[in-house]
Amino acid sequence: MSLEQATSTVLARREHGDHVVVLTLNAPKGNVLDGAMIADLSAALDREVSATTRLIVIEGAGRHFSFGASVEEHRPDQVATLLAAFHGLFRKLGALAVPTCAVVRGQCLGGGLELACWCTWVVATPDAKLGQPEIKLAVFPPLGSLLLPWRAGGTVGLDLCVSGRTVTAEEAWRMGIVTAVTDDPDAWWAELVREHLSKTSASALRYTERAARITLLRQLEEELPRLEQMFIHDLMRTHDANEGIEAFIARRAPVYLDR
Repeated sequence: MSLEQATSTVLARREHGDHVVVLTLNAPKGNVLDGAMIADLSAALDREVSATTRLIVIEGAGRHFSFGASVEEHRPDQVATLLAAFHGLFRKLGALAVPTCAVVRGQCLGGGLELACWCTWVVATPDAKLGQPEIKLAVFPPLGSLLLPWRAGGTVGLDLCVSGRTVTAEEAWRMGIVTAVTDDPDAWWAELVREHLSKTSASALRYTERAARITLLRQLEEELPRLEQMFIHDLMRTHDANEGIEAFIARRAPVYLDR
């Protein structure tokens, strides 16, 4: 294990002879994915991932994986910058093509679930709760609209995006979102590395990741920009989207006008 290196919001360490990079979202209690954390994640990927990396593990410090992307940065004067950075992070992960594992404890919501759903494996503790609650703020998840159907099928993706409901780790496992539910997710991915990934060519792993994700990667390039523009130029011009965001920030009930 290497010495842990820290930025302001992300911790990084290497394990298993540099075969594994562990990135810890380090802004408890909620590990909110704001512009600073997204930039730190991107920088950590640039700094830590090498030709020998066989697995990137993403976890949250404290009790929760992530409460999601910053609501404050969804205001009209900031949202374009936030979405560009957040979506750029996923394009970087796609270009790296290194297998990934999300270790989900506690709450995994919104942008946090989008980050987890990107990963090759999602390993959750029994107490984990997962959801895509953006609709409750009168907005929608651009990435979640692509990632959830890709990961678990269109019916599941539509259900979670439109209802905004939160599900247990067990239910998420039955849906196909979660790979395994275990009290010790670190032991789960460590065994995966020992028994499988460490015995495999890192180069071959990358080609396999690209091949298995070819449809999703095409959607990132072709469909995600359209959803991003719909969010910025259409949705964020509605009364209700702005009301939902401002009500959440003010911790009051929203007053929607259905427009």
